[in-house]
Amino acid sequence: METKEAIINNYNHSITITERKNLLITGVKKIENFDSEEFLLETVMGFLVVKGEDLELVKLDTLAGNVSIKGLIKGFSYMDDNNKKTKDNNSVFNRLFK
Repeated sequence: METKEAIINNYNHSITITERKNLLITGVKKIENFDSEEFLLETVMGFLVVKGEDLELVKLDTLAGNVSIKGLIKGFSYMDDNNKKTKDNNSVFNRLFK
């Protein structure tokens, strides 16, 4: 029998935005951190930062790796080793490890 981690790694990763109000993300391994302005998610394709206003977690399906977020979506970006903002005091990782 496959472990939960192996099952999630087999899923494809996709992002669906509807009218900048609803966001559905598949292939999510876990939610690292979130608040009403920012979500930090670990996906099968790397870390994903979602920024916006009045963000709320609507649905979390850990077995299928699906996350649904509502609020005003202002943007999202992936973080990898080449573009981490280690010099910027406002970066996600610097704020996590204060």
